[in-house]
Amino acid sequence: MRIEFESPDLCIRDTGTDKGNGVYARRPFGEGETVEIAPVLVMKAAFSSLPAALKTYAFDWTALTGIPGRQALPLGYGSMYNHANPANLRYVADPRAGVMRYVAVRKINAGEELTINYNAKGGGHVCDDDNWFERQGVAVINSTGGS
Repeated sequence: MRIEFESPDLCIRDTGTDKGNGVYARRPFGEGETVEIAPVLVMKAAFSSLPAALKTYAFDWTALTGIPGRQALPLGYGSMYNHANPANLRYVADPRAGVMRYVAVRKINAGEELTINYNAKGGGHVCDDDNWFERQGVAVINSTGGS
């Protein structure tokens, strides 16, 4: 297992599945604990105008903040969290600080992959509609690594 990028609390490593890399906890986190505060690059652009490679990393800043015509690219680990439904993190946009906050929705163990829900409105961790990959034209990856 090769660690590609790490900090005291988090690391990026290969998931061992078709998902590729994922973000992992290097220590336990409690429910409600902030896991990361990631600065964001806010772009004045429609999602449809973004290059294809960027679309899988960008967040709809308009939907999260109400500021029209904006997309955001979180730095740090922010764009590297894989999708799960339910996820173990929720995210909250803070436009005044120019950051995205990632918060544990339950106890997370050291060594566990950290995930967000790509479909949930407003950064929630669970959603009845799980079609983000289909809407984006991306192959669906299931929890066992198959597509």
